[in-house]
Amino acid sequence: MENLDWKNLGFGYADTNCNVRCYYRDGKWGELEVSESNEITMHMAATCLHYGQEAFEGLKAYRGKDGKIRVFRIEENARRMQASARGILMPELPVEKFKEAVFKAIKLNQEYVPPFGSGATLYIRPLLIGVGPQIGVKPATEYLFVVFVMPVGPYFKEGFKPTDYVIYREYDRAAPLGTGTIKVGGNYAASLKAGVRAHNEGYSAVLYLDAREKKYLDECGPANFFGIKGNSYVTPKSESILPSITNKSLRQLAQDMGMTVEERRIPVEELADFSEAGACGTAAVISPVRSVYDADKDIRYTYGDEPGEVSQKLYNKLINIQCGCENDPYGWVSIVE
Repeated sequence: MENLDWKNLGFGYADTNCNVRCYYRDGKWGELEVSESNEITMHMAATCLHYGQEAFEGLKAYRGKDGKIRVFRIEENARRMQASARGILMPELPVEKFKEAVFKAIKLNQEYVPPFGSGATLYIRPLLIGVGPQIGVKPATEYLFVVFVMPVGPYFKEGFKPTDYVIYREYDRAAPLGTGTIKVGGNYAASLKAGVRAHNEGYSAVLYLDAREKKYLDECGPANFFGIKGNSYVTPKSESILPSITNKSLRQLAQDMGMTVEERRIPVEELADFSEAGACGTAAVISPVRSVYDADKDIRYTYGDEPGEVSQKLYNKLINIQCGCENDPYGWVSIVE
C-alpha cells in the first residue's frame, strides 16, 4: 500500500481487505468463509458476552529481504488456542484448519504486509467466541472462529528501547489455578485498571507479583518477564502465567548461545541481582526494561538506558530468523505460498 507510512505505524487496529471466518454448528466445524465486513452479528444472549467464552491469539507475518512472507511458529499458536478452548469448554479448532485460515487471511491481504526493513509487520488476530445463546451458565452450542489482520508498528512506541515498569501489590492479573495460563479476554480485562494507572504515572506496564503470596514475580500485563543473571536466562515459573511462544523461543536461543536457562520462582528482591531485564511477547518481541519501581516499598531496580548485550543478541537472532535473514535450524518459520 503506497499511501501507508510503514516506518511510523503505531500498534493499533486498521481495516484491511477482508477476514476469514468459520462456524462450529451441530457438533462440527464448517468450511472457511471470506467476509469483507468488519462487524459480527450475534445473539444478545451469546455466551461470549455473558460468560466469557472467548479466546484469542496473536501472531505476525514478516516480509523477508527475498520478498517472501513468513509466519513464526504458527503451530504453537494453534495449540495454545486449543488449550484455551479446553480451559473454558469451547470446541478445539484443528491445527490444520487454524493454519489454513491464517494463511488464507494473509494471502487475501498480502499488500498490507509491510516491506522488509520498515520495522513494521502484519499482525494476525485469530478469535474464537461462543455465539450460541444461553441464559444459564453453561457452554454455547455454536461458535465462531475469525482471523483478521492489520499492519502494525512496535507495540511500545519506544520500540527496542528500555522503558520503566512498576509493581503494585493491590492488583492481581489472574488467580492461581484460574485462567492465567490460557489466553482469554478476562485476564486482560482484569489488567486494565492497573495498566491505565501505570501509564498515567509514566510507566509502560505493570510487573505483577504472584496473587497468592505477593512474594514472587509473575508476568507483565501484555508479556512474560525475563532477567539476565551472570550467564543465566531466568524467567518466572508460576501457575498463573500465560506460556509465551516468544519466551519459549528465547529460552531455546539462550541455551544454544551457551547460557543456563532457569524457569523458576523468582523472589521480587532478586530484581536487584539482574544485570538486564526484559518483557517478551509476540507484539513487542523483546521490550528491554530500564527500571522496575516497587511502588509499595519505594525501591527502584535499574538496568540502564540502553538494551543490554544479551537482550540485544537475543532480539537480533530472533527477528533475523523471523524475517529469513538467518538460517532457521528449528523449523519455526512457515513460508506463505
